Amino acid sequence: MKKWMIRVALTLAILVIVAYGLFQLSKSRTYQLFGELTDRVNTNEKVVALTLDDGPTEKTDEVLKILKEADVKATFFVTGAELQQRPEEGKKMVQAGHELGNHSYSHTRMVLKSPSFIKNEIEKTDQLIRDAGYKGEILFRPPNGKKLLLLPYYLSQHNRKTIMWDIEPDSYADIGSNSDKIVQHVKENVKPGSIIILHVMYKSREESLKSIKGIVESLREQGYTFKTVSELLAEKK
Repeated sequence: MKKWMIRVALTLAILVIVAYGLFQLSKSRTYQLFGELTDRVNTNEKVVALTLDDGPTEKTDEVLKILKEADVKATFFVTGAELQQRPEEGKKMVQAGHELGNHSYSHTRMVLKSPSFIKNEIEKTDQLIRDAGYKGEILFRPPNGKKLLLLPYYLSQHNRKTIMWDIEPDSYADIGSNSDKIVQHVKENVKPGSIIILHVMYKSREESLKSIKGIVESLREQGYTFKTVSELLAEKK
């Protein structure tokens, strides 16, 4: 084989390996190159956080009612575009004592995006969260959990925490289609310091919404207490 063909083959192999590595890095729930990332809090205490992504939507009142009946304070990772459309629902979340986190403005995957795009997505949503009356630290969750270089770098430069999760029952089609299976999945996989993610803000996610009561009851039977993510972070050893 000619030397140039060997060099081309090696170059292609290296590019494939690098691309694969970057892809794995972009979707990692436990690691990023810059800044603080948390997928589960290291604690011996039986505490967990319930996080709800997206919204606010027309389902907000129903979600808040279920949480009130369950006596649970959740962390809502809201999108700026939806919050801008429904500012009153955002205020209701805050008034009910829940935590608001930033889930970007447009819910666009923030991989291979420009610094100005990333800055605008985060800061515009931050302001909308403040306008809703939330005064606590604003945590950030990447859309679809995807991040690579520039997003973690921006967050690290602004002392922002990236919040992922270690339990995601409704992300699996065979589990997310049945509320009982969602509850069972959480029950079997929960650990002290777990961060549970659910998507309950759309009509297509009725089973996820129905699962909240069962999740709360089953984990309390095991001795778990529910906290917001910020409260959970304070439990770190």
